[in-house]
Amino acid sequence: MVGFFISKTSWTRFGRLMPWIMFSTPFAIISYFLIWFVPDISTGQVMWYLVFYCAFQTLVTCFHVPYSALTMFISREQSERDSATAYRMTVEVLGTVLGTAIQGQIVGKVDTPCVGSPFFFGLTNSSVAMEELNMTHDTGGLTDTRNAYMIAAGVIGGLYILCAFILVLGVKERRESCELQSDEPVSFFQGLKLVMNHGPYIKLIAGFLFTSLAFMLLEGNFALFCTYTLGFRNEFQNILLAIMSAIPFLILVVVLDSNLFVTYLVAVAAGISVAAAFLLPWSMLPDVIDDFKLQHPSSPGHEAIFFSFYVFFTKFTAGVSLGISTLSLDFAGYQTRGCSQPSQVHFTLKMLVSAVPVGLILLSLLLFKLYPIDEEKRSKNKKALQDLREESNSSSESDNTELASIV
Repeated sequence: MVGFFISKTSWTRFGRLMPWIMFSTPFAIISYFLIWFVPDISTGQVMWYLVFYCAFQTLVTCFHVPYSALTMFISREQSERDSATAYRMTVEVLGTVLGTAIQGQIVGKVDTPCVGSPFFFGLTNSSVAMEELNMTHDTGGLTDTRNAYMIAAGVIGGLYILCAFILVLGVKERRESCELQSDEPVSFFQGLKLVMNHGPYIKLIAGFLFTSLAFMLLEGNFALFCTYTLGFRNEFQNILLAIMSAIPFLILVVVLDSNLFVTYLVAVAAGISVAAAFLLPWSMLPDVIDDFKLQHPSSPGHEAIFFSFYVFFTKFTAGVSLGISTLSLDFAGYQTRGCSQPSQVHFTLKMLVSAVPVGLILLSLLLFKLYPIDEEKRSKNKKALQDLREESNSSSESDNTELASIV
């Protein structure tokens, strides 16, 4: 929906995409901070979290979709778009690493004691265990944890403002000449049907879906894997700085005995592959959009819809990954905040960070193999688009000349 609304936004002196970025930023920061703020109310805390989490995700979508779609509006040259995509993904990865560093280091300084196995596993009801733990746990420690999360949220919010400020001042949108001549209204379902019936896009987004799910599973369970299976409880926030995936490395960290140096080495090596896996589908998307423009020259302005599905599937895979991880660990007997876990949990974590992501990556590679736009077709599309632009420009100039002669 966000992509469709953006495509229907009128051009302003700031462009079509920039107003969405400017107006969503302050509200996104406020929502993010309030997610980590714990209100002093006896009931309704769950609703508080759901409201502001949903608001934050919606506002981030209003930022991320136009931010990603800017690639199509800063240059017509594919090489420049690829370069811009590479820089964008590099900065996104650096931002993710920086956010992980801030959150992990600030919150990691607070000592949160685990629950010993004799006390925890001796209780049949885990909720009773947690209630008794909270009653005996020092409330000062809980307050320190809350404050640490809020401090981290404040720092990340400040970086959010700084980056959005640089983006707005440093990037200029370029409007295609064909869009100046054609503003035919297209309904949401018509636009959706056009986009989803484009074969290359379906193949590309299917591969991106499984790749994203693979790395969401890895990223979401790596901390637990380091904490319980490898036994690096006090090091996992530092290891997360290094990871941000090559199949052999994922297998290596599971097969070998627990070794801190190997774990850091694998995290760095996996990070290189994660960057490549996320960069390539994003850099291939402009080719799909150019191919779509050639097949539907009379229906411009759908770039934001293409990018919005990428953003949607990123969030969708995050939710699916969370559901798979939660159910799998629950069936395996995972105990929240336990100092140790049953052997079934260790096996499940190994599967979630190795076997399952490997299978999903292999499946995505098969789907990418079906991707029809090769270098030859890409060159033909580039030449055809250039001819289309020249024809559009010449037509516009002749219309202006005819209008001037009439006046």
